[in-house]
Amino acid sequence: MASKKDQFISACATLAKGEAGNTGEWRAKRPIIDLSKCTPCKKQKDTCYLCWLYCPDGTVKRGIPIEIDLQYCKGCGVCAQVCPTKAIRMEVEEQFVLSECVIQEEVE
Repeated sequence: MASKKDQFISACATLAKGEAGNTGEWRAKRPIIDLSKCTPCKKQKDTCYLCWLYCPDGTVKRGIPIEIDLQYCKGCGVCAQVCPTKAIRMEVEEQFVLSECVIQEEVE
């Protein structure tokens, strides 16, 4: 079965784990996606994807909805800067780490 070819992509590489390994643990800021502002999600069409195109680490997964692999995202903020609808914002990572610790303590 032939795979669907995207007519707008002339070259691409397969995503691979970064040479630095799991870099998400030392990220200072985390990208947060507002799917109600994201063009592909709003239109339910493969459009825009500037975040995917410009991510220097290839952690943005193209699709509906878009996804960001937080294990490898370094928090550089390029995705938020290039998003024309401001659907991605950068939040301080520490607040998520602290809330995840509280959730883990409640479970134990």
